[in-house]
Amino acid sequence: MAMQAKIYLVGTGPGDPDLLTIKAHRLLQTADVIVYDRLVSDEIIEHIPHGISRIYVGKESGRHPVPQDEINKLLAALGTGKDRTIVRLKGGDPFVFGRGSEEAIYLAERGIAFEVVPGITAAVACTAYAGIPLTHRGMSRGVHIITGHCLENEPLELDWQRLADPDRTIVVYMGLANLEQICHKLIEAGLSPETPAAVIENGTTMQQRRCIATLHHLPDQVLQYKMKAPVMIVIGRVVSLAGRLDWFVSSYEEQNSRLHKEQGANA
Repeated sequence: MAMQAKIYLVGTGPGDPDLLTIKAHRLLQTADVIVYDRLVSDEIIEHIPHGISRIYVGKESGRHPVPQDEINKLLAALGTGKDRTIVRLKGGDPFVFGRGSEEAIYLAERGIAFEVVPGITAAVACTAYAGIPLTHRGMSRGVHIITGHCLENEPLELDWQRLADPDRTIVVYMGLANLEQICHKLIEAGLSPETPAAVIENGTTMQQRRCIATLHHLPDQVLQYKMKAPVMIVIGRVVSLAGRLDWFVSSYEEQNSRLHKEQGANA
């Protein structure tokens, strides 16, 4: 009996290839076809061996060269072949604001075999690389993870009163375009304008930048820094720990310093 094709919905994490799971890395090496998103970093794409078919279906805010319906149909068409491994690569985790569940439902309804390979989601990884713990005793006893972008660019309809809890950390995906509105609504709902807040750009990669300010001043600071997507927004007392826990920038600087010394010695 011929083996059926199988589609793996694989999370790659937010960018650093060292954060790939062993299973994700193995699938990258053995896939027949790889369908990947814009948020899959170039460093991870470089781990795909030559000869494996690659199909790019990247989307960005306000610009969807390949609509989601077409991506669903593409995966279904690939999944009807015989004895092939198709890897659907997604940044972060497939089921955390990655539309992986929509694709999985589409496949399930058509009897196409699939498997989900979780990835480290950006909320966890980007904050850690920026020196910001999501929870900390005496500062945060929970986390709200929300999206700052609504379907068809509709206005954000969130429970601002519930979100404006000083004892919890707020993490916002895809919120750069609505940052000013998010900060204003939270302050209006009672969260202190002096609450520490941060925007992390290209988290976990060597292009990582972070902007730290108060909730009130964050939108202006982000404009001044000219920050661009992809970013992660973090709001809460835990952001005040970023200066003391800034291990990634220090490690990066040490690595560069060591590399320059080695290059000088070999010159």
